[in-house]
Amino acid sequence: MANCTGECSSCSSNCGTRDKKSFIKPLHPEAQVRRVVAVASGKGGVGKSLVTALLAARAAKLGYRTAVLDADITGPSVPRMFGVHERAHGQENEIYPVYAANGIQMMSMNNLLEHEDDPVIWRGTLIAGAAVQFWTDVVWDDVDIMFIDMPPGTGDVPLSVFQSIPLSGVVIVTTPQDLVEMIVKKAVNMAKMMNVPLLGIAENMSYFACPGCGRKTELFGASKAGMLANEYRVPVARIPIQPEFSALADAGRMAEADTDALAELFRAVENSREIVKQQA
Repeated sequence: MANCTGECSSCSSNCGTRDKKSFIKPLHPEAQVRRVVAVASGKGGVGKSLVTALLAARAAKLGYRTAVLDADITGPSVPRMFGVHERAHGQENEIYPVYAANGIQMMSMNNLLEHEDDPVIWRGTLIAGAAVQFWTDVVWDDVDIMFIDMPPGTGDVPLSVFQSIPLSGVVIVTTPQDLVEMIVKKAVNMAKMMNVPLLGIAENMSYFACPGCGRKTELFGASKAGMLANEYRVPVARIPIQPEFSALADAGRMAEADTDALAELFRAVENSREIVKQQA
């Protein structure tokens, strides 16, 4: 354009020369994060927070300095799953993360509310802004892998996170119902449009294994894992229904949870690109 100044961040034009990285927000100057993996879905109720918690717990057990950014501003659940009830503290331009018993750093709207059951009654732009501030204003301490627990869908918060945070990749969470193909494609297509690598798919509630005989029953229909793996050429983790996961989450002890079903998918997380080494 004739009047182009080269400052894409302050320009509303959607021209062909726009810098695709111009919307990326910097970390706090004292923060360090190496990999950021979003855990997302095209719909709610599929278990994104559970998958986020399982991935974070596995990362911590393997010795990675791990963090969880809870971007589900109006429905935060991660701190309680890890038994974290304290409020975050900070000062004028910075907030310090809270820590789970196993050292996982986290920041969630529930860590800022006076009472955990206080509702957040905000409009979309405020909600999206708060999620991004958890990236820009929190002093994350030398994090190897950060997981972002996303709200469902492809609205304000997912768009802001995908635009503002330099993601190493995304893990899509789904369930075996027949609607899975459409739901997964919505989330995958959003990631593709935003140039975010698809690391893998987690099929939650994939089956129930009888504790006595080990027989697997697909309670919510036949697994789509094979179809998804063939179509997208990424690892697909079949996560079983395990009552102990619910018990651990209710007790605030998700740091103890693990499942071998995530092994291949987690290797993809480990091999994802490093996007931030250290801020100046």
